[in-house]
Amino acid sequence: MENKKATIALGTEPVGKLLMQYAIPAIIAMTASSLYNMVDSIFIGQGVGALAISGLAITFPLMNLSAAFGAAVGVGASTYISVKLGQKDYKTAEMILGNTLVLNLIIGISFSVIALMFLDPILYFFGASVNTIKYARDFMVVILCGNVFSHMYFGLNAVLRAASKPKQAMYATMFTVALNTILDPIFIWPLHLGIRGAAYATVLSQMVALAWQLWIFSDKRELMHFQKGIFRLNKDIVKNIIGVGMSPFSMNVCACIVVIFINTGLSHYGGDLAVGAYGISNKLAFIFVMITMGVNQGMQPIAGYNYGSQQLDRLVKVLKYAMITGTAITTTGFIIGEFFPYDCARLFTSDKTLIDMSVRGIRINMMMFPIIGFQMVTTNFFQSIGKAKISMFLSLSRQLIFLLPLLIILPSIFGVDGVWASLPSSDALASIVTGIIMFLHMRKFKKQHNANINGERYENNN
Repeated sequence: MENKKATIALGTEPVGKLLMQYAIPAIIAMTASSLYNMVDSIFIGQGVGALAISGLAITFPLMNLSAAFGAAVGVGASTYISVKLGQKDYKTAEMILGNTLVLNLIIGISFSVIALMFLDPILYFFGASVNTIKYARDFMVVILCGNVFSHMYFGLNAVLRAASKPKQAMYATMFTVALNTILDPIFIWPLHLGIRGAAYATVLSQMVALAWQLWIFSDKRELMHFQKGIFRLNKDIVKNIIGVGMSPFSMNVCACIVVIFINTGLSHYGGDLAVGAYGISNKLAFIFVMITMGVNQGMQPIAGYNYGSQQLDRLVKVLKYAMITGTAITTTGFIIGEFFPYDCARLFTSDKTLIDMSVRGIRINMMMFPIIGFQMVTTNFFQSIGKAKISMFLSLSRQLIFLLPLLIILPSIFGVDGVWASLPSSDALASIVTGIIMFLHMRKFKKQHNANINGERYENNN
């Protein structure tokens, strides 16, 4: 009963209060998650060396590809659950939970087996050199062996948020960060495991958090819990999960392709350390992107529920609040990146050449950060209300339509600076397109909201 009240509150409580209630735990969790990745890089850079940072950067495309399959299930399922809870269809929501677990199990194992079979050719294709392949391989073998646990952990965390349990999702993420931070230095220094130690710490942390999530969903007192009959894959449910999840899937696949071009371009024009500089710059930018994603995750169940219950005034209001918050976060990132890049780079390495490359890269990469918060929130908003095609287009516009062509054209003219300049240029162009599409759809929502009000008045009068 308490869980049903928490779900119904999505359509009755003040929107600003709800967004804080859901977004703050998600922001804390995503901040912790970004620090989780950053801590790995810091310990690897300081404990293993500058080339190890470059080797870690080479793994980004493969990590993005793995995340793409995880997002297709996790984000798709959480959005679908939110809409079904808004419609008070609790039976279907529970079926989605069971199907999510099974899909993550199948996809997680399949991805690991295929990737491990062709790991070296994949890493060389992603930009590895004879100097960096060892570090990249050592890290990815361990990560891929634990990939199925990672998929299930991230998938169930997304379901926890959709099931009105944002604090539990936050606790799971914070726990993985804390345990990873403790295990990283132990595995790297006293146990002399090097970059593999950081990978072991990551996998073990997620396995422990996953065990806790499974315990939560095994509790029969929960509104959504494991029971017989929900684990059999349902064609319609799987279709809807993947349909909505195709947007984040496509975004992550594009990110994989883009990072391949970035790594290849930086390696060709600037050498292995330039790839490491991108790794450092990306980790810094990732913090503010992940915090903004926390806002998106807080918005998602509220937007999904109110769209499902046709409370369009509340839908527009939560979008507005999320846009303002997202923009404030990425603007903070811009200020730090432009004014304190040396201090940020120094956290990862003591190598002077790598620090100098990183400082320049950070400043160029984060040049357009004040406007990408708006772009990220809008893209996620369409995903939250089940408009996967629009969300997918907005995701693809930055990476495929703008960034890839720029990565081909600008480096041939400006060399290594051309690779860096492609990033803020594509951010600016994608934000303009997003603004136009959002403006057109806001007009549609207002018309639909007015039609709903007039319809209610007509019924009351009769």
